Amino acid sequence: MILIGYHPTGAYKLYNPVTQKVHISRDVIVNEEEKWKWEKEPVYNSELQSTFIYPSSSDESDGGDEGEPAAETIQNQGTDSDGNMNLSSDDDDRIHMIARTQRTKRVPARLNDCEITQDNAVNDEGDLIHFALLADSEPLNYRDALKSNVWKRAMEEELKSIEKNQTWKLVDLPDKKKKIDVKWVFKVKLNPDGTISKHKARLVARGFLQKHGIDYNEVFAPVARIETVRLVVALACKNKWSLYHLDVKSAFLNGPLDEEVYVSQPPGFEIKGKEPMVYKLYKALYGLKQAPRAWNKRIYDFLIQIGFKKCAAEFGVYVHCPKDEDIVIICLYVDDLLITGSRIAEIAKVKDKLKSEFEMSDLGELSFFLGMEFMRRGDGIVMHQQKYISELLDKFEMTECKPISNPSDTNSKLDECKDEEGVDPTLFRQMIGSLRYLCNSRPDICYAVSVISKYMNKPKKSHMNAARRIFRYVKGTMRYGLLFPTGLKDDCESLSSYSDSDWGGDATDRRSTSGYVMLYNGASIAWCTKKQPVTALSTCEAEYIAGTFATCQMVWLDSVLRELKCELQKPLKLMIDNKSAINLAKNPVSHGRSKHIETRFHFIREQVMNGNIVLVYCPTEIQLADGFTKSVKLDRFEFLREKLGLVSA
Repeated sequence: MILIGYHPTGAYKLYNPVTQKVHISRDVIVNEEEKWKWEKEPVYNSELQSTFIYPSSSDESDGGDEGEPAAETIQNQGTDSDGNMNLSSDDDDRIHMIARTQRTKRVPARLNDCEITQDNAVNDEGDLIHFALLADSEPLNYRDALKSNVWKRAMEEELKSIEKNQTWKLVDLPDKKKKIDVKWVFKVKLNPDGTISKHKARLVARGFLQKHGIDYNEVFAPVARIETVRLVVALACKNKWSLYHLDVKSAFLNGPLDEEVYVSQPPGFEIKGKEPMVYKLYKALYGLKQAPRAWNKRIYDFLIQIGFKKCAAEFGVYVHCPKDEDIVIICLYVDDLLITGSRIAEIAKVKDKLKSEFEMSDLGELSFFLGMEFMRRGDGIVMHQQKYISELLDKFEMTECKPISNPSDTNSKLDECKDEEGVDPTLFRQMIGSLRYLCNSRPDICYAVSVISKYMNKPKKSHMNAARRIFRYVKGTMRYGLLFPTGLKDDCESLSSYSDSDWGGDATDRRSTSGYVMLYNGASIAWCTKKQPVTALSTCEAEYIAGTFATCQMVWLDSVLRELKCELQKPLKLMIDNKSAINLAKNPVSHGRSKHIETRFHFIREQVMNGNIVLVYCPTEIQLADGFTKSVKLDRFEFLREKLGLVSA
């Protein structure tokens, strides 16, 4: 055997002149003192011999030798009249047998928990398993995509959308102008049940090559807040309105550009004979920094043209009132539209107008929006993220973990844990980011996630254990979600708001934690857990500051509901379990407890004096914001979870 190079896996590449085959193996010892005796004619002579040397048992740590010889020499059996070797079939088989190691292979310890299949293993349908695993994966580059009919059709569909929207024109690149390269991005879109929805190919511009002031100016584009989405769903359920979901196809391709931008031709679809030419963009492409703003301006102009009005308090919401008693509401989140209204006929008219202007997918009644699932049942709509939770458990290898009943440990408090062993900060931050998005439908984990979020800079083993504890709780409550009741509940005609705070709960800087929750028609629509920016000197001051945060949110929700033609009962009630904080807000007296409080925190006092807010004392037992400021025992936790409207889907 002759050493001819190395394999990318680190193995040796060996050439067997006898069989004229290349072998790849790690079990090789090179004899540098020997060399092959090459002859011009014939290639194989009578002096030909091959030496196969096997490594000793100490060479590999993942297996041992079973007494194989250290070396074995095979002499040729002679040559024919043409100088070629005369090898019998038995000799040829023997060469192949010797070329392969005879050691007993042992599985490395790192693969003990893995399911191992042979390279030539087949499934029940006769297909190679290794190929089956890659069947629904995204291609790594456009060359691989062009080899697949499915992905090639997806790329052609994307180019057709671009041409249909008159996005660009093929031109020569002007002097002193630079083109921006483009690339293909591939994504397999899945349904909530895990089945394949579509194969999507997107042509994306490399926006990081753009220069501010030359290729783009302003880039900000507003979207609807998650609290607004929950509020609109709660309002629709209360009034028994229908909810619909629309998706704009290739939305960014509709946004007109004010700047002069040139991009290269799509890889794999260059026009023969015109390779040096470029495309001048008249509308935005995905990847351009100004693309979101251009699309938002385009749909804003159209919605205003057909009679909609943008909410002043929420720029991602548009309202249309064709008649005094009718209303149509649109929540816009980039290219996803959530539509509801008092009359289905008016909603249908709006949908027809949108479809005539943009290429859209009508996804029917609301079932999946921004990663959140909506399930209808007899008493209302449940918003949950069961599919997202399953993906997280699989991603962080927690599918086999043991569920628990409480996301927080009430017997200990986290601190910086400087003496503990550190953990992978990237993995920890990924876990925290995933959990924070899960908080959009799960207020019961809001406090627990907030606590561990403070240690993302230098996470320790205790912090990782706390994060895994939350995943264990989430696994046991995968089917839980927020219930938006159908119809008007007699005891929930207005906005129910609760505010609470601990005192000096942070063990590091002794700052307090504020928490609030707002319920509309019995459904939680807004909640928050946040460490206060200043150190409170008393429980009164901590509760006063927490009440100010809650008041700001209440005033904003009132403004949004007013623009949605929904008047709340005034004054709005804020439930606080501290009488000193209530008296401090009602009586503008500067004394020892309040003279040092910053001016911005007296906003609650102004709202109380104007009659917009009234502070009501509530016992701690019925304070629903209690779980947003501290860890609570299991019975208390389950009581608060039920009151927040979390039910099993």
